[in-house]
Amino acid sequence: MAEARQSAAPLVAAGILFSRVTGLVRQRVLAHFLGLSDAADAFAAAFRIPNFLQNLFGEGVLSASFIPVYARLRAEGRAEDARQVAGAVAGLLAVVVALLVAIGVTMAPALNTAIAPGFAGAKRELVIRLVRVFFPGAGLLVFSAWCLGILNSHRRFFLSYAAPVVWNAAIVGALLLVPAGSGPERIALWTAWGAVAGSLLQVAIQLPAVWRLAGPIRLSLRGNAAHTRVVWRNFVPAFVGRGVVQISGFVDEILASLLPTGALAALANAQTLYTLPVSLFGLSVAAAELPALSAEAGTGDDAPGRLRQRIEAGIGHIAFFIVPSIVAMAALGHVIAGAVFQTGRFTREDSLYVWGILAGSTVGLLAGTLGRLYSSAWYALHDARTPLRFALIRVGLTIGLGYLAALHGPALIGVPARWGAAGLTGSAGVAGWVEFILLRRSLDRRIGPTRLAPGYAIRLWAAAVVAGGAGWGMLFLVSDRLGPIATALVVLLPFGFVYLAGTLALRVPLAVRLAGRFFVRA
Repeated sequence: MAEARQSAAPLVAAGILFSRVTGLVRQRVLAHFLGLSDAADAFAAAFRIPNFLQNLFGEGVLSASFIPVYARLRAEGRAEDARQVAGAVAGLLAVVVALLVAIGVTMAPALNTAIAPGFAGAKRELVIRLVRVFFPGAGLLVFSAWCLGILNSHRRFFLSYAAPVVWNAAIVGALLLVPAGSGPERIALWTAWGAVAGSLLQVAIQLPAVWRLAGPIRLSLRGNAAHTRVVWRNFVPAFVGRGVVQISGFVDEILASLLPTGALAALANAQTLYTLPVSLFGLSVAAAELPALSAEAGTGDDAPGRLRQRIEAGIGHIAFFIVPSIVAMAALGHVIAGAVFQTGRFTREDSLYVWGILAGSTVGLLAGTLGRLYSSAWYALHDARTPLRFALIRVGLTIGLGYLAALHGPALIGVPARWGAAGLTGSAGVAGWVEFILLRRSLDRRIGPTRLAPGYAIRLWAAAVVAGGAGWGMLFLVSDRLGPIATALVVLLPFGFVYLAGTLALRVPLAVRLAGRFFVRA
């Protein structure tokens, strides 16, 4: 069992890596065809609908409410009770999804006003049409989140997190099949239908494994069983808590829609990049730990000690990868953006713009990633209300600070209005730190202090800064003589090598273990 738990985070990370890489390919192809045009802005605005529901149900609500109950029942050997809970959750989700899709299609004009009030004319009409296309696929993604809950509880992490690969592949396939000579609006609509087809495929590839692991599950609307009531009791605060976090993303979109053309599309491109380390190194650890924490929480007098050990190991693992990600994005973000997006209508100037937004996101990257693990610990303790309170504080700060930074900040420091998009990501980072500090302090009072080993963070930052200097040195040597992808290889590979060598020289435990595994296999 211990070995299975130790291997869970790498499996989650591997699944997420495949998914995110195909997501980067999707964004690159979109950037090639649409650049930072009006159609790109409209697509980015409407595309938040499936992302919103996937993140809300997949990474938040069902993780917080369903997995802890289902995993605890399985750990106690009560497989039939677990299946009944799964069936009741699926049945009630079916009703919720039907209502969501009906409301979304009917209320598309009002949704456009809510998510992109700065759009008008043909741009506004395109968003409305895209929203109506996206909603049925978004409903299917909710069931994909239910499948994820079942698979994760059975510690089958790879499939659930790699499943979005087929979704991204369907979108890319639709883009490549667009009839020659199509304009930007037709390209956007064609791509949206590809996303719907991908949603169906994403559910279809997970269902066989769900039936095989969980056994026959009968959909039901009987939510009055004791265990199902626990799910729904935690569902409401988790839904509100995760929902308000998603609302902050919509607020960013609303504010970006008030900025010059291209700001919203550039923000979406930057989010694709900075959510990659969050998902790979934050979500992977949090998702892998949640079933184990749920099975152990509250069992025995030493439960708080076991929770502390798992959390401290998790934050050490997360920090090892997030610290260099911060330095790379802040110092070399234009190289990263150029390698991923710079093709077709997406220019070098666009890469520099995305870099500025990406640099702003590094302010709260570490806090936001560590916060996922602390939220999972609270969910494992069957407490979704504590994270909700702190999420509300974070969203309030994000809205207030984001408004000031995006719409008034550029004028105060004398830069063009479009750079307000970088103010959005930077201000969200400040709010993320406030939420993380509150989460950690409250959990410390519950189970005892959780901290990194003395000097651990200093060694990570020292190695990362030296690696950043090495990356800039290579960038100076190659100048503009290479293309974007070749430049990224020449710059980022030495960056990674120097960081790993530096952490190994400074005897960072995780680096030593990784090196030991490599040499043993070699």
